[in-house]
Amino acid sequence: MQPSNEGNNPIPQGKYLPASRFGNIIYTAGMTPRRNGELIQSGKVVAAEPVSTYYAAVRQAAANALAAAINALTEGEELTQILSLTVYVNAEETFQSHSSLANAASEYLSEQLGEAGIGSRAAVGVSSLPGNAPVEIQLVAGVSL
Repeated sequence: MQPSNEGNNPIPQGKYLPASRFGNIIYTAGMTPRRNGELIQSGKVVAAEPVSTYYAAVRQAAANALAAAINALTEGEELTQILSLTVYVNAEETFQSHSSLANAASEYLSEQLGEAGIGSRAAVGVSSLPGNAPVEIQLVAGVSL
């Protein structure tokens, strides 16, 4: 069963495609936690806050990336595997729980796609992100032809 894109249609914030495709591989752009073009959370991820403070933002960014990938499908196709997940974290210098935030994205994708939602993953701390977003997520997904 293929998940719906939950009404998400990521709105590019510049001159790029939300997802591009080559053969049976879809690459998404980096997706921030925007709903209807507006960030649902902004600012650095702070070590003093529980990581759960950022879960809604992570899940929204993951939903946007998944929606972008689904929107690149043609009729009769479905995503067969998340091949790669990259989670960029706009973290203050002392934050060290990047993988916990990446787990929230992995859990979301697993909820939506089952085992096909789990692929290789990287969690990367960065000093800033577009719009001061707390996270940005990029996916590479395989498609059944």
